[in-house]
Amino acid sequence: MATLPNPLPRLATDPSGRSLGLQLPPGRLVDETDEGRWHEPLLWLADKPAAPGTWKMLGAPAGRAGLLPVLVDAGGAMAGPEEWELSPGLVSYPGDHDAEEVLAEYWEEEAGEEEEHVEPFGSAWPGLAGACSLAADPDSRAAQVADELTDGTRSWPKEPRLALVPARRSADIPAAIGWPGPLNYENDVARLCAVLRSWEDRFGIRVTALGYDTLAVSVAAPPTCAAEAEAVAAEHLAFCPTGGTTTLRAYAGTLVGATRWTFWWD
Repeated sequence: MATLPNPLPRLATDPSGRSLGLQLPPGRLVDETDEGRWHEPLLWLADKPAAPGTWKMLGAPAGRAGLLPVLVDAGGAMAGPEEWELSPGLVSYPGDHDAEEVLAEYWEEEAGEEEEHVEPFGSAWPGLAGACSLAADPDSRAAQVADELTDGTRSWPKEPRLALVPARRSADIPAAIGWPGPLNYENDVARLCAVLRSWEDRFGIRVTALGYDTLAVSVAAPPTCAAEAEAVAAEHLAFCPTGGTTTLRAYAGTLVGATRWTFWWD
């Protein structure tokens, strides 16, 4: 996978991050994978839970240093990335995959079995949704959503901590750390990151939070009407099937104006 130079090793001797223009709280470097220690740190993880304002305070400076922010759930049964069996060695490069081809393949596998579930579309892939108009600056929207996820009023993430990941763009964060969340659905998370890249371009998303098997993104350009939402919902159901727990039309109704999309793989 093509990557930029990783600035994280500098934090081993400079934990405050001052040499990178940062003022980091206490934290640690994570290099544990399913095959032992990786040859370089995969992410920096704060020792204490994040609070509203943390993302804005550290996100922009970290981006200038080549590190992108993401909230990591360090609570629950699989508490933190050290327990996730990260697999960076199994990941390809997101730029080597075409988002529409990936989604069309998933759609063919899932939608053909439950055509009523995906009305008004059928078993044939309906194509990518059109881009939506920006309602906010994508990075500002990401900070807003991060504040919502760290205000203590939600059941997930149970214990959100700020992590910094060396990645070219927010959509690549799962691939950069070898996140295994969708492992039962897709062995190479870079294919899903190709879709996330496309969503960055069309809907202004940012990868905002990761759990063991859960992904949340902020959305700066959400659909504004039922027709737009149904087209987006088709992509979502290909990206992360719901197992027939809801119809596409019902799910689409939750997407109109939504500033956060959350996905969970069983």
